[in-house]
Amino acid sequence: MKIAVIQGPNLNMLGIREQHIYGPMSLEQIHDQMKASAEQNGVELEFFQSNLEGEIIDRVQECLGTVDGILINPAAFSHTSIGIKDALSAVNLPTVEVHISNIYKREEYRQKSITAGASTGVISGFGPFGYHLGLISLTQIVSEVKAVAAQQEQAQNKEAE
Repeated sequence: MKIAVIQGPNLNMLGIREQHIYGPMSLEQIHDQMKASAEQNGVELEFFQSNLEGEIIDRVQECLGTVDGILINPAAFSHTSIGIKDALSAVNLPTVEVHISNIYKREEYRQKSITAGASTGVISGFGPFGYHLGLISLTQIVSEVKAVAAQQEQAQNKEAE
């Protein structure tokens, strides 16, 4: 199983910026923890971070046919980007959106996620641990999708006989 982990703007500044909101961990430390968990479960992760909306859209589109699911923290773009939402809808892959802070306890403009409408689920407010929760959730969702596809293929093969 292969999962793309896509990180949005300013997440490269984790550990430096607003530690009272985002905590002291760097993005690299979060990714290292995710790698350790993924390795234990036979999951391959591909990491990508950009401060540019178009690059995130391009990366989402590149996921089509190359990964089984997407774990995304669109960061500020979750509140503004119809383009990222449309890209996620277009690739139609299992997607879990993660937010380090609880967006529902923040400023009003941060309490709505446009991209969530194209996500299978959203995890918000658990700090860096949210990425671990997202990874567990996404691997379960992908496993279920693959199981259903295998059952459908078996049924079609029986009909063809």
